[in-house]
Amino acid sequence: MLSGAAAFEPSAVQRPAVSLLPPAERRRCAPSVAWALAVAQEAVAGCGLDAGALAVVFASSDGDGEIVHRLCSALATPAAAVSPTDFHNSVHNAATGYWSIGAHSPAASTALCAYDGSFAAGLLEAACQIALEKQPVLLMAVDLPYPAPLAAHRPVRHGFAAALVLEPGSGLEISLEAGEPTPPPMRDFEGNASAACLPLLAALARPGEAVVRLPFSERTLLVRKR
Repeated sequence: MLSGAAAFEPSAVQRPAVSLLPPAERRRCAPSVAWALAVAQEAVAGCGLDAGALAVVFASSDGDGEIVHRLCSALATPAAAVSPTDFHNSVHNAATGYWSIGAHSPAASTALCAYDGSFAAGLLEAACQIALEKQPVLLMAVDLPYPAPLAAHRPVRHGFAAALVLEPGSGLEISLEAGEPTPPPMRDFEGNASAACLPLLAALARPGEAVVRLPFSERTLLVRKR
């Protein structure tokens, strides 16, 4: 689909079983964490590097909407009793914490949010780390739809998760520029901040050089594939 050989057709998907985690953590992790770790596992398996040695950058605009909804609902009751598990999963760096457990990783991790520019912010952070440390970085991004009534304020049609293992000399150049973002190749994911990476993924899936612009605040992050 990313290469243009086939059209995207939405279909229901089941929450992934994160084999990386012990059973107890697997049961209590949030859906966004499960998806982040699932795509991270695939990316690491495909690159042949040691998972525990990779620094991690996690990007998400909205965190986990189901957790936010349950916390808000609980706080609106007279008892205002919050589930300890929900509170545990409410922090924005939950995915990096679970990754460090599952991958037995002592490497540094960063979790960030920049609204619609969250993926671009994550890619910029990963690139800065690579430039300074000369070490590969695992970048993972995930955003899932909010349940009602929050969905009315942040409409996202489909959930999306992606992960990339980026290495020094990987053939990508980035810079902050003016200009409009590159339209996504799949319109179904419009509004999903993590899916803003789709133009980059499409460029990586196709041969030859390419230039894409990712949304990032009032500017764009220009990514040039050599």
